[in-house]
Amino acid sequence: MQLSSLLLRFNEPETLKMAKLGRALKAQGADITDLSLGEPDFDTPDHIKAAAKKAIDENYSHYTPVAGYLDLREAICAKLKRDNGLDFSPEQIVVSTGAKQSIANAVLSIVDAGDEVIIPTPYWVTYSEIVRLGQGVVRFVQTTIENGYKITPQELEAAITERTRLFMFSSPCNPSGAVYSKDELEALAEVFKRYPAIFIMSDEIYEYINFSGLPGSGHESIAQFDFLKDRVIVINGLSKGFAMTGWRLGYLAAPLAVAKACEKIQGQFTSGANAVSQRAALSALTGDMQPTYKMLEEFGHRRKRVMELLKELPFIECSEPQGAFYVFPMVNHYFGMTDGEDTIANSDDLCMYFLNKAHVSTVTGKAFGEPNCIRISFANSMENIEKGFAKIKAALARLK
Repeated sequence: MQLSSLLLRFNEPETLKMAKLGRALKAQGADITDLSLGEPDFDTPDHIKAAAKKAIDENYSHYTPVAGYLDLREAICAKLKRDNGLDFSPEQIVVSTGAKQSIANAVLSIVDAGDEVIIPTPYWVTYSEIVRLGQGVVRFVQTTIENGYKITPQELEAAITERTRLFMFSSPCNPSGAVYSKDELEALAEVFKRYPAIFIMSDEIYEYINFSGLPGSGHESIAQFDFLKDRVIVINGLSKGFAMTGWRLGYLAAPLAVAKACEKIQGQFTSGANAVSQRAALSALTGDMQPTYKMLEEFGHRRKRVMELLKELPFIECSEPQGAFYVFPMVNHYFGMTDGEDTIANSDDLCMYFLNKAHVSTVTGKAFGEPNCIRISFANSMENIEKGFAKIKAALARLK
């Protein structure tokens, strides 16, 4: 039996792979501490759940418009104006089955075979694979810990060619936690001003998990610059800021032609997103933000503790994340070491060593374009964070 060559263009996400391996070991009786997945350990706020229950009672059980319910798209426009100072019309919004589908819609509507897409590293694992699935060419730009894992205007300009079609990035960033300031975004925008054929995809799913200001502040979007308005696609969703991962609800805001293209593509893949999730999302975007701010406060406590725990690990270098809920430590000091049974050649080996010998799941930095690092999530309870780091510390001590 021969399957499509399409499957050879992209890889399984390492984040999901590690979660799958962890579940398999757990099923065998191992006490696995999961520090791999980017899933808040909080429950969806009560007022959002109540809206979903009400929607069921009101028989929201039918097909939805491909782009999403009009009142939800209007609420998204109001949110973008309220929180980000951005002006969009409902026709420029497409609601999807998670932000990942929004990203796929955007890439597939813009990129042709052979087109180049610039992605600064480290980056979220799916960006490059969606580009490859669409037969685009990925051009990585290696950022450094010294620059806070943020691309500079000079690095951006050096990567642009006549084939460049799209630039993809996230702020706050998964996995590094980097957050771009307004000045940094403006400097990048000035580069894009000179190249009017390039689209910019700004992934802002971690907008509310931002430690650089008061709750609900500190986030800056590259879409705020008027001269880029017709080229920026903003990606967002409900998973991270509202603890709604399983509800699978994301959205994009884009120039009208791109939004219509995304709607056309989505119409053939999934059609409209889940009706009940959309009614819940309406409540999330227009309702009480205090549960989100309380989650942010708790993530702040965890970040502080994780940075303390990292300092107890010898030969580990790590920048403090300004957003999201990950740390991305450099672990290359341990490459070439062994516990007498396993030899650590790279970050892949180190993650498998932690999983098999310490029963802690993490994710290799290679998956994010930075092979000297690993990603550790603190979207877990303080108890599990303490437990996981104690296991990691003991496992590192056995390497010589």
